[in-house]
Amino acid sequence: MDLSLLSDLTMPVFFMVIGIALLIKGGQWTVDSAVYVARRFGLSPLIVGFTIVAFGTSLPEMVISVLANFEGSAGIALGNVIGSNIANVLLVIGLTATLVPLASTAPAIFRDVVMMMGATVLLGGLLYYGEISRLFGALMLLLLMGYVVFQYKMAKAGDLPMEAEDESEAAFSKPLVAYGFLILGLIGIAAGAEFLVRGAQESASIIGVPEAVIALSVIALGTSLPELSTCLIAARKGHSDIVLGNIIGSNVFNILMILGVTAVVKPIVPGSFAIQLAQFDIWIAGITSLVFAFLIVVFGKISRPAGFVFCAVYLVYNIYIYMMNMPS
Repeated sequence: MDLSLLSDLTMPVFFMVIGIALLIKGGQWTVDSAVYVARRFGLSPLIVGFTIVAFGTSLPEMVISVLANFEGSAGIALGNVIGSNIANVLLVIGLTATLVPLASTAPAIFRDVVMMMGATVLLGGLLYYGEISRLFGALMLLLLMGYVVFQYKMAKAGDLPMEAEDESEAAFSKPLVAYGFLILGLIGIAAGAEFLVRGAQESASIIGVPEAVIALSVIALGTSLPELSTCLIAARKGHSDIVLGNIIGSNVFNILMILGVTAVVKPIVPGSFAIQLAQFDIWIAGITSLVFAFLIVVFGKISRPAGFVFCAVYLVYNIYIYMMNMPS
């Protein structure tokens, strides 16, 4: 890579770094303030966890995907979701298990794994079909709502643990301060998404690779950093079920909510994204999810060696997609 190319990439990379930083901080402020406000209105931690926290942690990815598709970069929208799901399993679970082996004790995790695999297969089918219409987008959102309601009813019936994902509460002195941080968080997410999408578009143009490759790697990694931080903290505290549930739930939300909302706003049509996503990357996401599900359901754990292999595969995958798409 010559010096002129590095010089051309300086500003786009700077925009992406600023975008990732704004997304992480904006997402944190949004979740913390929304949880605080919800509790002020008397909502239970269970409802907060299943709705506000889950929505808040997926909000950066959703804003990126909606914005990118609206600007004609459906490859970024799809690559963001597929890449995030791959990163969640191979990088987040892999790195976490390498440091602290993960074991599942929750009997309900099988249902969540089935839901994750079902959502992944659904996305694969839609990509094979070549289009995610507004109707399919709406159906994906309805399916997610049914999943959340089902989880809520199971928890109320005592079939799921009532433990919230993270009970740490933001130290807001007054409700007005929480409202202010909620607004700042949403502004940060919107601005961060704009910086990241613009930087990704410029970087792809300069390097000569499809936008989807940037989304599969840089954007996916950036939007998976909050999950990585949460999982590492939970694992160190011995909450393996929270780590596994967080990743499974995140992968379900990424597909059904993010692409559902994206398609409702503007359908994802044939020819608007790189064919590589439908012919290669979705298969990697599916195989990754299947191996992850197999280890959890059959062996009930992700060992250190398995975590190390996950991390190695993630590194090889990222190197491969760049080598496969670099101009000759």
